[in-house]
Amino acid sequence: MVERKLLVLFGSQTGTAQDTAERIGREAKRRHFQCRVEALDSYDVANLINELLVVFVCATTGQGDPPDNMKMFWRFLFRKNLPPGSLCQLDYAVLGLGDSSYPKFNFVAKKLHKRVLQLGGNPLLPVALGDDQHDLGPDAVVDPWLLALWDKILALYPLPPGLEIISPDVRLPSKYTLHYLAEDSLHPDGGLLQPTAPRAVPSELHPFAARVVSNQRVTAESHFQDVRLIEFDVTGSGITFSAGDVVMIQPQNCPEDVQQFCQLLRLDPDRHFVLKPTEPGTSLPALLPQPCTIRHLVTHYLDISCVPRRSFFELLSYFSTNELEREKLQEFSSAQGQEELYSYCNRPRRTTLEALWDFPHTTCAIPPEYLLDLIPRIRPRAFSIASSMLAHPDRIQILMAVVRYKTRLSKPRRGLCSTWLASLNPEQGDVRVPLWVKKGGMKFPADPDTPVIMIGPGTGVAPFRAAIQERVAQGCRGNCLFFGCRQKSKDFYCQAEWEDLVTKGFLTLFTAFSRDQEEKVYVQHRIQENRRLVWELLSSQSAHVYLAG
Repeated sequence: MVERKLLVLFGSQTGTAQDTAERIGREAKRRHFQCRVEALDSYDVANLINELLVVFVCATTGQGDPPDNMKMFWRFLFRKNLPPGSLCQLDYAVLGLGDSSYPKFNFVAKKLHKRVLQLGGNPLLPVALGDDQHDLGPDAVVDPWLLALWDKILALYPLPPGLEIISPDVRLPSKYTLHYLAEDSLHPDGGLLQPTAPRAVPSELHPFAARVVSNQRVTAESHFQDVRLIEFDVTGSGITFSAGDVVMIQPQNCPEDVQQFCQLLRLDPDRHFVLKPTEPGTSLPALLPQPCTIRHLVTHYLDISCVPRRSFFELLSYFSTNELEREKLQEFSSAQGQEELYSYCNRPRRTTLEALWDFPHTTCAIPPEYLLDLIPRIRPRAFSIASSMLAHPDRIQILMAVVRYKTRLSKPRRGLCSTWLASLNPEQGDVRVPLWVKKGGMKFPADPDTPVIMIGPGTGVAPFRAAIQERVAQGCRGNCLFFGCRQKSKDFYCQAEWEDLVTKGFLTLFTAFSRDQEEKVYVQHRIQENRRLVWELLSSQSAHVYLAG
């Protein structure tokens, strides 16, 4: 009897591809497959030659780039020295998630499908191209494609005699079991963010607990938008970076939301527990300490402020003891109910916590061990670094707009990370933020004589502040900045710094204050007015042009 094993590998940036991969994993379990679901970079790619059946689920980011958690896999797969027939025993399918408003729509999925085919793989189906722009989102493509996929797979690997597909009415077991600990068996918990002796360079699995040095509002109090210049101390972290690099910050939920969540689910925030995998071979969540408190789980791990996905409502429907609530949850998780779900969740940006409020009978019946299946983890947020190590050694600064906007819901929507960071007050003691640094997409010229033209309206000026500080420290004078904002008196970030550099001859500055006069003036108007200078820099001096928004 041939082993019925399926491997689902995903590359995900925002969590959608991971969510889809986990859905395929659940559907595989209903068909009695042994199934593993893993991020592409967590998988030992050298084993791919031994696999018989793999489904790849991958997103495309930026300008046709692979997501962060499949970059190493991508490099390996495109090595020139891989033999053409090395994947000849592999049956595979590729599901892509993209957005057709971008020119390189689903580029990664198309390229992956082609490369595995080149290496001898046997495609079960044409590549699926899920599209965010579709009225029903990627599911419009994903749903029918998966039905066709299971037909193909079950033809190759029929159900063992005597077994049937597990009905959708039956709840699958949770990924982990949760075991509460007796209070007397515990040692005092030192908490997660104790400054630790650095092991290696900080990373997502080992972030550095950086001290907040300052948190300064740089817009006028009367201005509608709150923008902060925040400085972190990274002394002793081993972190190094250049202009154009990005700092990743791991945010947390606010205490009021954590308290509300625990009350809704009737959880004691101070209870300690350990997790055990339900199936052998499933790894534990890397970012959760063991043992852990419910408060720590909800504060640092569960993304209760994200907009819930279809899979959330599907799983929630199994816990419902209330017929009305169960019917609504089943509608939201059906293919026919996607328009309704979009109106309920995505359009008004309703959070997971708010959705739980709307289903009170179901919410109080959620078994705690299902929390990690139900709610995704909090993802780190990326910020352009707005300072140079040459100007500010052992420091990282960011320029951050606090996200706050209205929808039809009465309560304003708030960005999880920016709201949390804005609330931190370094004058109230030792305030720490978990962070690490990633290479950015912008590279500034190595030759100090090459001029740079930087176009940075609003907080888009952040990476250019880092570049200008770095270049000034190296004595480079060919720095030209086009900066735009609404009003000179309200949101002209770093005004004194720019004016000082202009006086010293290090910077040519053009500003566009769109609301300071009758007709609106933007950076493109200033570029047009100064087209001769711009052309001179480009044609005679081979200037590099950078744009950030």
